Amino acid sequence: MSTPAAYDLATLEARIRAIEDRLDIYNLIAGHPPSADTGAQAYAEAVYMEDGVFDRGPDLAGTTGNKAMGALLASPGHQAAIADGIAHFTGLPHVTVNGDEAVVISYLQILTPKKTGDAIEVPNHGASRGYHIHRVVTNRWELRRTSSGWKIKRRTLRLVDGSAPSREILRDALKPYA
Repeated sequence: MSTPAAYDLATLEARIRAIEDRLDIYNLIAGHPPSADTGAQAYAEAVYMEDGVFDRGPDLAGTTGNKAMGALLASPGHQAAIADGIAHFTGLPHVTVNGDEAVVISYLQILTPKKTGDAIEVPNHGASRGYHIHRVVTNRWELRRTSSGWKIKRRTLRLVDGSAPSREILRDALKPYA
């Protein structure tokens, strides 16, 4: 009697590996907001490749290399943003894995606390002046599997402002359906 392909050991191992890859990638991407909002330099250095690129577009300085990425989080400007209460809020990423390479497409909102205005009371949640959405960007994360796990080879982000570059990043998530 033959074993159905769905229960073939090699197939099960491949399916488990695919699940583990996705979970590892989700955790890698989910680690970005807390690392950015705490200035976790060691985390950035661990998850970016040695020659990893952070491309923030034409209006903001990017960086190359995991050490430079860690230094960006430790910079006085980023530390000032943290002290002011910056919050990176990401949407659920779309992940495509192809062997030892992966592409992740996601949104990111950068929120900052409102410093002026009347506080609003929300029952059972306290009072706050609220938050301001500083910017919304699309992200393209290019990842590579290494001997120490998935790492960021390149991260490209573009401002959601109606221009083509941001939409092009989003279209990458839909290529399998084109």
